[in-house]
Amino acid sequence: MLNPLPPDVLRARAYPREADMRGDYFRDVTAIIHSTPFRRLKHKTQAFYAPQNDHVCTRIEHVLHVATIAVTICKALGLDADLAQAIALAHDLGHAPFGHEGERVLHSRTVEIGGFIHELHGLRVVDVLAHDGTGLNLTYGVRDGVISHCGERFEQRLTPEPRQKKLAEVKDRGQAPNTYEGCVVRLADKIAYLGRDLEDAITAKFVTLAEVDPRVRQALGSSNGQIIGALVADVVHESTGRDYVGFSDEKNELVLRLYAFNKERIYQHPRMERYRVFCKRIIEGVFDYLLALFTREGWDLSAYARGAIRLDAQFGEFLRGMRRVYEANGVPAVRIVADYVAGMTDDFAIESIKQITIPAPIDFD
Repeated sequence: MLNPLPPDVLRARAYPREADMRGDYFRDVTAIIHSTPFRRLKHKTQAFYAPQNDHVCTRIEHVLHVATIAVTICKALGLDADLAQAIALAHDLGHAPFGHEGERVLHSRTVEIGGFIHELHGLRVVDVLAHDGTGLNLTYGVRDGVISHCGERFEQRLTPEPRQKKLAEVKDRGQAPNTYEGCVVRLADKIAYLGRDLEDAITAKFVTLAEVDPRVRQALGSSNGQIIGALVADVVHESTGRDYVGFSDEKNELVLRLYAFNKERIYQHPRMERYRVFCKRIIEGVFDYLLALFTREGWDLSAYARGAIRLDAQFGEFLRGMRRVYEANGVPAVRIVADYVAGMTDDFAIESIKQITIPAPIDFD
């Protein structure tokens, strides 16, 4: 399998760097895992909001699963495992707190300036927001994989987009990656969450294993590990010697059956719907508070330090680090606030709404 774009295009960076022993793509891996946005993933929702159970999957565990699955497939197909690992580790850096519910709220608050799409925001994180506005300076191949990963579309087969994109000008999700490695990550994303979300739902007593379609259990297995193993083996077998990566007809039907079950019985479960109401209120409350604060104080950074609650000062420190970039590019207030809120962990968003809505006790000392 040969990628349609030449290697020098895929390895290009915004700012050239002298090569070292790690190689271009593994250097990106190290840059990603040492970044603050990556570390925050350990406290961001995967499927279940702000879990207090250490055994329930969070966003950081999900991206690690995606990375191991993608690397396994790429090694079997003779593709670049380092490129796949870097894309997988970075692919969800653009997620807001509380997963897709947080994304929906931020989209509604920013729709007049193009909205909020986590794939596109992921590129913004690695290009602009990380390291106080300097970004991570990743290779084109990794950046393209981030903006093109789209884990909610269930294509049976994928082939790379042959034309190089102007990534900063992409306005929607769903475009195919420029590399086979990016295509593999897009499949691995689905393989990683289907079985794991089912296991967590069983732990939460949303469903029982006996309720899963017996054809799915018989062909894919009854545990997350068995499901991953069956689907990885299928992708490798189906893709070997072909010009695409994808599932066989049989396994693709089972993947769609399992996703339909998860969607109806887990993602749309009444308890999840109740949590969405609370998550929506939290993100809306924090966003609206910070937008009003910035509208009132603007770039008077000393005003944030004098704020009534700790969140004011924390937001002020964020503005201090990003001011140069925001002013140079004329970034509107709603995008600035969306950048900050999207970077929050679930727990930090919850703590922020507490500060906004619950007064601190009066100190009589």
